Amino acid sequence: MKFSVVITTYNRLEFLKRAIASALKQTIPCEVVIADDCSLDDTQSYVEGLQQQLNQGGDLRLVYYRSATNMGHAAMVNAGVERSSGDWIKFLDDDDYLAPNCLEEMAKAIALRPQAVIASCVAAQVNENEEELSRTTELGPGIAFYVPQADIHYGMLMEFLPFGTPVQVACSRDAFLQTGGWDSNLDTNCDDIDSWIRIAQFGDAIFLNQCLAYRTIWTGACNQKFSFFQRLDTNMLMKEKIYALVDAKHHGNIPTLEDTRNYLYLHWTLVAIRTKNIRHIREIINTSILSLQAWKLLIIANLVRRSHYRNLHLRKFVLID
Repeated sequence: MKFSVVITTYNRLEFLKRAIASALKQTIPCEVVIADDCSLDDTQSYVEGLQQQLNQGGDLRLVYYRSATNMGHAAMVNAGVERSSGDWIKFLDDDDYLAPNCLEEMAKAIALRPQAVIASCVAAQVNENEEELSRTTELGPGIAFYVPQADIHYGMLMEFLPFGTPVQVACSRDAFLQTGGWDSNLDTNCDDIDSWIRIAQFGDAIFLNQCLAYRTIWTGACNQKFSFFQRLDTNMLMKEKIYALVDAKHHGNIPTLEDTRNYLYLHWTLVAIRTKNIRHIREIINTSILSLQAWKLLIIANLVRRSHYRNLHLRKFVLID
């Protein structure tokens, strides 16, 4: 099994250096593909210089692609994957980085479940000084567990199985290409989640309860540019896409699409209240706040995030205890 780490970048050279170093320092060999969205800083000269230095030492792992014009994040992910040669793709944004054993631990788990097409791990949230702020939640039993394909979209709909951001996720290159890649129309607003939803149609999922990745929380992050209502609308779109893919065996256990929409409105209403944004509260509040089913879904989602409730669903799928 060969991994390709696809790093997308645009005008963030100092962050990019760290991301590249983390990929080159992996404990198993991997290919590193830099997809540069026509950066205006010194990214090109740095990466080409590093590439030449590695090549002189006989290390041909670093692949560099630079777009002729600014194409956007999703297009760069697609371009990077197209130029990769690995069996599996590890996604990495330029402002994030990997633990040295990230690919090795993922490879071990994937080898135990060859039907898998997507894998996710725990990530630490860090500030610009690499000081840890928090960690994403462990999802289930053991060091690693798998979820059969027929159960994935049900788990995503009910929020038992959040795959997380690109730094947490790897996928089969073949499955990625079968989906047609990332959707540029989403413009970094859930383009990753949209991809996970579609990739999960082609095989099983693996979750590793190990912190193998680091996500930088800072004001320049891509997700900071979207408004409250853009995020709400896209969140609803993702739920609708997941809903359409839930396996028939779960249809008797899922809420209606209308209840799901009410839950999302309720969730984002509470976000607006928590952030004390009076304008957003006035604009978003509707009859969802009176929906008992929406409150039930909210309570279940909070139980799942804060407890081992989901283990009841995942216990039998342990890979590594």
